[in-house]
Amino acid sequence: MRNQAVLATFLLPLLVANTFAAECRQERAVYGDRDGAYELAFEPVGSEAAAATHRFKVRAVKGELVLDGHIMMADEVTRSIGMIMNACPGGDVTGDELAACTVWQGVIYPIDKAGALSEAVPAENSDAADRLLIAGFGPALRFSRAWEEAKLNIAPWDELTFKECAQ
Repeated sequence: MRNQAVLATFLLPLLVANTFAAECRQERAVYGDRDGAYELAFEPVGSEAAAATHRFKVRAVKGELVLDGHIMMADEVTRSIGMIMNACPGGDVTGDELAACTVWQGVIYPIDKAGALSEAVPAENSDAADRLLIAGFGPALRFSRAWEEAKLNIAPWDELTFKECAQ
């Protein structure tokens, strides 16, 4: 009986979070890593970013690091291609300038309740994904300029779990 109570204590927050993910639109979903050190919060795209299907911010919970991110759909195969950037210049930027401020680039995979990967993050006005896999993000941040600038000491996990729905 005691084991069941302990198990329920750990599983209940996961079950509650997954229930709320279905009630939250992707454009307002907030995710956290398993250490509670980072949050990824989606924002509405708006009309200024026609190529992007999603926008988000990655924040270190302790500290002042805020990274900008967006997702675009790949042309060849349906995949959510994400970019996470640190203090990129505005306006027209060169490829070298963009490369210098890019912390991570790759596929962002949504993960459903059963643990299956999907090829595309749900549309903004769809139910939020339960979890996101951003493979290699932790090491990419660790070896980026942003790591030193923000004086970070904990890298994020590559899997983020739905945490809440932003107001």
